[in-house]
Amino acid sequence: MSDDGAELDLYLRPYRSLSPTGFWVVMAILAAWSFVGGIVFWIVGAWPVIGFVGVDVALVWWAFKASYGDRRAYERLRLAKGVFTVERSDKRGAREHHEFPSYWLKVTLEEQPPDSNRVVLSSHGRHLVVGGFLGPRQREEVVTILSEALARARATPV
Repeated sequence: MSDDGAELDLYLRPYRSLSPTGFWVVMAILAAWSFVGGIVFWIVGAWPVIGFVGVDVALVWWAFKASYGDRRAYERLRLAKGVFTVERSDKRGAREHHEFPSYWLKVTLEEQPPDSNRVVLSSHGRHLVVGGFLGPRQREEVVTILSEALARARATPV
């Protein structure tokens, strides 16, 4: 249990395989390699290639930035005082807030073809899918964590 009385406080964020420092290292190496290649083409008389080399570096930079565009996206799953709360923010920063009574909340892992799944929270006819940006194994872990926390909350008298 946390200091503020929450029985569960779980943050879900999209996975990033390359850190910001790693991004700058990759871009510096690519820019240096392209610069050297551009100089070689210029020396042999193929100077128009220099512009294309610069465009290549700019396109790689843009592709990385587009990939990292959802770095602000997250989902916060919180269980406290009989209420399960889902706070969600998308890559643009728009936020959603959902509340469910924890006693009646059902957590299911729905299998999706091919070899995928999704985490669905259900209560009183309302359904909410969480962890859409997670991989299938991480979703299984989330279901286990949520199910255990809800079972503990139900077993504890209010």
